[in-house]
Amino acid sequence: MDKAAQIARAKAFAALHVKGNPVKLFNVWDAASAATVARAGATALATSSFAVALVHGAADGEKLPRNILMDAVAEMAGKTDLPITVDVEAGYGRASEAVADTVQAVIAAGGIGINLEDGLIGAEGLFPVEEQAARIAAARAAADVAGIPLFINARCDVFKKIPPDQQAPHVAEALARAKAYAAAGASGFFVPWQTTPTLITDICEATSLPVNILASPAAPSAAELAKCGVSRISLGAWPVFDMLARLEATAKDYFTTGIARSG
Repeated sequence: MDKAAQIARAKAFAALHVKGNPVKLFNVWDAASAATVARAGATALATSSFAVALVHGAADGEKLPRNILMDAVAEMAGKTDLPITVDVEAGYGRASEAVADTVQAVIAAGGIGINLEDGLIGAEGLFPVEEQAARIAAARAAADVAGIPLFINARCDVFKKIPPDQQAPHVAEALARAKAYAAAGASGFFVPWQTTPTLITDICEATSLPVNILASPAAPSAAELAKCGVSRISLGAWPVFDMLARLEATAKDYFTTGIARSG
């Protein structure tokens, strides 16, 4: 990809993150889904690691080889002019050098952003905050060397597996991580598993980073999240689940009726 065009896409993507007017990301998994979502009116595209792995017959948790992920990203980038941010899970390796290598691969494939999570892959718990901050710093340094203002969305899994009515005491830890991640070069702060409007508002007010929330049946609506001060809303793997459910229903209908329906 032309470097000037990639820089322009990265800047345009960052500008979409407006507190109280969140960018809505309908996560994609291949060139066809990317082109379809673009035609539907998307302003940017985001992959879901779960979805990309699923359609390639792999499990989530960095089980999909990185080169296959990057090939998929390159194919998406070739089908649309929209910015594409890539879910790289924990960066395909614990070491900062591995994260830097992954950032270089994302940029080479045409991506302009990443999701980088602090949850350990294949184990319970989180990276120590200092270690995760160093990994984020390595990602930023790699992007700087490439000359791309990469949007690093720092995912924080503090609230994972904690019931909503027990999450309030953990907000302080999340905010401490947000502060450390911002200082290390993060561009945004992603807190999946957080669905309580008052806590989301507290997080949005306390951090300097644009806040990303995962949409779900348990989460507030997009309009409510905007009132909380959210800057970004993601759907995660839901779109691929919905697509496969519709495909199964259509197949069952055809096998039952023998009629090929359209629409």
